[in-house]
Amino acid sequence: MNASTEEQPSSSFDTLKWGIISLLLAASVAGNYVYGEESVLIRAVAVVVMVGVAGLIALQTEKGRNAAIFAKEARTEVRKVVWPTRQEATQTTGIVLVVTLLMSLLLWGLDSVLFWLVSLVTGMQV
Repeated sequence: MNASTEEQPSSSFDTLKWGIISLLLAASVAGNYVYGEESVLIRAVAVVVMVGVAGLIALQTEKGRNAAIFAKEARTEVRKVVWPTRQEATQTTGIVLVVTLLMSLLLWGLDSVLFWLVSLVTGMQV
């Protein structure tokens, strides 16, 4: 057998699983609407359970497994990040604020000079 025929049953089961997931999510939305007079706590728990079941079914699909692997790898990469200390973060924030203030003053001054030159050339005073 070639690879495409071996993947076909998994693909059809994955399609069925995604259909079940869609029905579960639609049922949770519809149920939340239909049982609108029930307690918010009961409806919230029901929706959380339905979404949880849909998530567990989604993890059984190929795309779900790939997403779980990606999430684990992303978590590992985040752990490798060297986060700045509080002092470094404060200093960097201060530098950004000072540079932003200086650039805004520079642009305000340039705008004022250009406005004055244009009004001088055109002879229009505002």
